[in-house]
Amino acid sequence: MSGSKKERRGLGRGLTALMAEVQLPDGDAGDQRFDAQTVALPVEALLPNPDQPRRDFRAEDLESLAASIRQKGVIQPLIVRSVTGMAQKYQIVAGERRWRAAQMAQVHMVPVVVRELTDVEVLEIAIIENIQRADLNAIEEALGYRQLMDRFGHTQEKMAEALGRSRSHIANLLRLLNLPSDVQEHLREGRLSPGHARALITAPNASILANEVVSKGMSVRETERMAKISTLSGGKAAPAEKYGPEKDADTRALEGDLSATLGMKVAINHSATGEHGAVTITYRDLEQLDVLCQRLSGFS
Repeated sequence: MSGSKKERRGLGRGLTALMAEVQLPDGDAGDQRFDAQTVALPVEALLPNPDQPRRDFRAEDLESLAASIRQKGVIQPLIVRSVTGMAQKYQIVAGERRWRAAQMAQVHMVPVVVRELTDVEVLEIAIIENIQRADLNAIEEALGYRQLMDRFGHTQEKMAEALGRSRSHIANLLRLLNLPSDVQEHLREGRLSPGHARALITAPNASILANEVVSKGMSVRETERMAKISTLSGGKAAPAEKYGPEKDADTRALEGDLSATLGMKVAINHSATGEHGAVTITYRDLEQLDVLCQRLSGFS
């Protein structure tokens, strides 16, 4: 309990103040002049943060950044803090990608801003920096918001204001964390879009439906229809192929003609391939069912 209280006391400056730590001015790429708080340190004096939430630094992204650094240098300073018990060593708080890319570019000195930060603030800044990354997938971004809420008590409204996001954007992403882990993995790997995943959140058999969506390349609209029917049937709906694309005008017209002829509601559902499907006739009572049976018997 005491540890939890310490974490919350360490956040006196608030989320917006910590955002300012991450969003330092870019400076001038041409002359590399920085403000008085910025100093240059050798790359070997910097150490990565072992608690960095982001573990995956893609090689192609680093190489692209390294190419930019070779041409323009490191434009935005890194944020660091001194390491207790290690003279002239500093831990990276924000900017590990720049540090890695600078080494690839064989740049030996990088601009940094040294800050006095608690362990809790270091973690919070690292999470904020990662949320701001454009290449995060929806699950990674949602996990970042969840960490800010669970560890630091931030509300959706507070995060939306400080991070420049809408509250609905944050709320929709957080809902994705309610999906089964295998569905989240589809989303991480890009096999499902956030639109597909949102459609599956309330489905009782989301994992099964997700596999159907991936294997058949279904659209978001088709996924929404399939998930709705599955939810209404308690997860016992037929396979996804029975919930093909939206009905075209000819199909709706044929439904209308048959309904008028029989005096009963008729629904025609094509498969996703359009090669087969089902005709459903809805009767009002047993008398109407008897009439239908007589008509069908007469057609044979």
